[in-house]
Amino acid sequence: MFAKAFRVKSNTAIKGSDRRKLRADVTAAFPNLGANQVSELVPGKEELNIVKLYAHKGDAVTVYVSGGNPILFELEKNLYPTVYTLWSYPDLLPTFTTWPLVLEKLVGGADLMLPGLVVPPSGLPQVEKGDLCAIALVGNRAPVAIGVAVMSTAEMLTAGLKGRGFSVRHTYQDHLCPEGQQLDIKKSSYKKLSKFLQHMQQEHIVQVKELSKGVESIVAVDWKHPRITSFVIPELSLTSQTVQEGSREQPYHPPDIKSLYCVPANMTLLFQESGHKRGSFLETSEVRAVIISYAKKNDLVDADNKNLVKLDPVLCDCILEKNEQHVVLKLPWDNLLTRCLGKLQPAYQVTFPGQEPIVKKGKICPIDITLAQRASNKKVTIIRNLEAYGLDPCSVATVLQQRCQASTTVTPAPGSKDSLQVQIQGNQVHQLSRLLLDEYQLPRKYIQGLEKAPKPGKKK
Repeated sequence: MFAKAFRVKSNTAIKGSDRRKLRADVTAAFPNLGANQVSELVPGKEELNIVKLYAHKGDAVTVYVSGGNPILFELEKNLYPTVYTLWSYPDLLPTFTTWPLVLEKLVGGADLMLPGLVVPPSGLPQVEKGDLCAIALVGNRAPVAIGVAVMSTAEMLTAGLKGRGFSVRHTYQDHLCPEGQQLDIKKSSYKKLSKFLQHMQQEHIVQVKELSKGVESIVAVDWKHPRITSFVIPELSLTSQTVQEGSREQPYHPPDIKSLYCVPANMTLLFQESGHKRGSFLETSEVRAVIISYAKKNDLVDADNKNLVKLDPVLCDCILEKNEQHVVLKLPWDNLLTRCLGKLQPAYQVTFPGQEPIVKKGKICPIDITLAQRASNKKVTIIRNLEAYGLDPCSVATVLQQRCQASTTVTPAPGSKDSLQVQIQGNQVHQLSRLLLDEYQLPRKYIQGLEKAPKPGKKK
C-alpha cells in the first residue's frame, strides 16, 4: 500500500464531531480495546489531524495523525492500525511471526507467503479469511507489518503452508513512516524566531544585525562556543517521526494535462455511428475523425468543392444556431470542426507519473495567485488550487517559508470543501514564479496572477 511514494491531498485538524465518530469507529473495529485505551489512542484535546492521500496505485486513503505520529488509516471504509499503534497495543491483532530477512521484501511491497511463516510451539493463531493480522519478527514481539489473511488458519495448514498467506497493507519503514524531523519554532518555548535569535545573541553564540530596515541577519557565529561543540544530534525515535508528503523524497514531476471534449445528449446521434455514447470523452483528433467519418459515410462532401460539407438534419441540429436553420446549407471543414468543438462539453485529463489518468468534466482551474491587504497595510500573497496539480499546500508553504523567510499559513480555501490555500507575508510572486515555472516545470498557461509581481525598483 505505502511501498512507493504517495500524494497528499489535504492535511487538516480534526473536528470535534469527527473525533467522536473516530472513537466510535475504533471501538467497533477493535472491541478488545477498553474505553481507557480508546481514549489514549484517540485523545480528547491533543492535536489530531486527518491526512487524505492517494497511494501510488491511486487508492484514496485517510490517515489519522496524533502528536505527529500516524496512528490509524482508513481504506475503503475499513480501519487499520499503524505499526506505531501496535507497538503500544501489541495484542490488538492476532500476530504471525516471520524471519527478519523477510521484512525487506515486505517493505518493498511484497505480500507474506506462507513458507515464510515461523510456527511457534503453541501453533498458529486462529483466524478466518479476511481477518486483520499483525506480523512480527522472530525474537521481537513488536509488530512490523499489518496484513489481511488471504485464507483461514485451517486452510493454511491444509495447503501445507504453501502459497500466499497475507495481503500486506502497511509495514515499518514504508512511506507512511518517512525519516526526518522538522523543527517548528512556534512549538518551542521561544514561539518566535526573533526571540530565539535574541537569546542566542545574549549567550554570545551568534551576532545579529539589522542590515536593512525590518530585516535581521546573522552576521557571525561562534562555532567554538561550548553550547555548539557539545551539541549532539539526538537519535530519532520511531515514535517521534511525523507524516510528511510521501513524494517529497522524489523530485516533483508535473502532471500531463490534456484537453478533452465530452459528448452531450443533443449530439449523441452525430457520434453514435462511430461507437461513442453520451458522456464519452474524446480528444480533438478523435472529434475530427468522427466528423470526417460521418460526412463520408453519409455522402455529405460537396461533389463540386471538396472543401465544403453539406449539412444534413443531424448536423443542422448539432452545429447550427436556431436562426441559421434552413439558411446555412454548407460549411467548410475547418468551420464545421470549430463549431462542433464549441458545442461539445469541455473536459480534461490529468495524468500523474505512475498513476492512472484522472478525467473530469469542465476546465481545469489554474493555480490562482492573488494579493491581499492585511492589518497595518501589509500585503500577503495567497495561492489556491495547488492540489489539482499534485502539489501539497503544506509542502509548498514550507518551501516558501524557508526561501522567503516569511511566515506562512495553510487554511481551507473559501467556497471549497476539500481545497486548501497558502498565505505568505509580503508580495512573493517572484519566488512563486521561480518555484512553479522553473523548478516544478508547470506550464505558464495553468498559472494566473504572475503579472502581480512587484516591479523592479519598487518597494515590495
